[in-house]
Amino acid sequence: MRSATVFAAAFTLALTVTGVAEAAPAGHGHAQRVCSVAPAGFAACNAWINTDTAAALAATPSGLGPADLLSAYNLGSLANSAGAGRTIAIVDAYDAPTAFADVNVYRAQYGIPALASCSPSSVNASTTPCFAKADQSGGTTYPRKDGGWAQEISLDLDMASAICPKCNILLVEGTSSSFANLGTAVNTAVRLGAEVVSNSYGGSEFSGEASSEGQYFNHPGVAITVSSGDSGYGVEFPAASRYVTAVGGTSLKRASNTRGWSETAWSGAGSGCSAYITKPSWQTDSGCGKRTVADVSAVADPATGVAVYDSTAYQGRSGWMVFGGTSVAAPVVGSVYALGGVSGVTGANTVYSHTASLHDVSGGSNGSCGGSYLCTAVTGYDGPTGLGTPNGAAAF
Repeated sequence: MRSATVFAAAFTLALTVTGVAEAAPAGHGHAQRVCSVAPAGFAACNAWINTDTAAALAATPSGLGPADLLSAYNLGSLANSAGAGRTIAIVDAYDAPTAFADVNVYRAQYGIPALASCSPSSVNASTTPCFAKADQSGGTTYPRKDGGWAQEISLDLDMASAICPKCNILLVEGTSSSFANLGTAVNTAVRLGAEVVSNSYGGSEFSGEASSEGQYFNHPGVAITVSSGDSGYGVEFPAASRYVTAVGGTSLKRASNTRGWSETAWSGAGSGCSAYITKPSWQTDSGCGKRTVADVSAVADPATGVAVYDSTAYQGRSGWMVFGGTSVAAPVVGSVYALGGVSGVTGANTVYSHTASLHDVSGGSNGSCGGSYLCTAVTGYDGPTGLGTPNGAAAF
């Protein structure tokens, strides 16, 4: 559990969201959590809305768009040529009834060809980009609608579209946000043929998670990305699983350097040592005897956030919004895996073998841990940003 000191170091302004007090990441203006904090055994989505811009953006997009993200992560040529016939699964809880229409609004805005509609059983066979939606068992008995999770779903679908426009997208909706239901949805996504499964949620670690990770996330050959969390220094599950790529977060800004962009650790990104999960063989840092979070990272700061379209009226907002949180980073990295071909992936093993194909991130912190790399971005590996951010897809 995070101490009060650590929690206070990463956060300031308290806000009330769906009846639950939560806080905005320090130093990044006003941001509001989209989903309620989760009780034990459940997960919360890791999306944060930028409330400084929300009131003015219903009709027009702001924030980073596809061209920005492809430029920042050196993916432009790959996005134009790779990904056809590959399926990215988005796993979230509850139903987003307008998800298909909303993602095509996003795509139309940025000149990305629309997704066709296809069935869950045929999505993996399509060579023309298509969208399918399934309940956690693979059927069409969708769960009840939830406005917060609907915004999370739109965020995830839009990021998959931005990074891998030629990919098929399969949305699998858990009946609830329990780890059991979300884990069942992951298994269903793999059964339906997804090569990549993106998970933008997390909750408190628990003593039985080693059993749960084996039941739901042990899928060699499938790239499974998970948000590292948005509460600063501290570890969430399933990001702690050794069978996934734990994705931390950065603040991404334009810069007058060769790359054209700069990144520092986002203060909200989760990181640290798992209490329960064995350290995977491909991870060799010395500060944790067990699994260390995170592995890699991408943009997550809501102050440098991404444009998202969602028509669900929730918290008085709909239309174009700007989102952050490691909920952004997980589908971005998952989609880079799809561009890279997902060859030989077991957990995050490939990125540890290809560190030269990542942008190293140094600078910034997500809390207090005695000044170590576990909460401070340094040259080389660190907790908040892992090995760095994508520089092309060779590491994936």
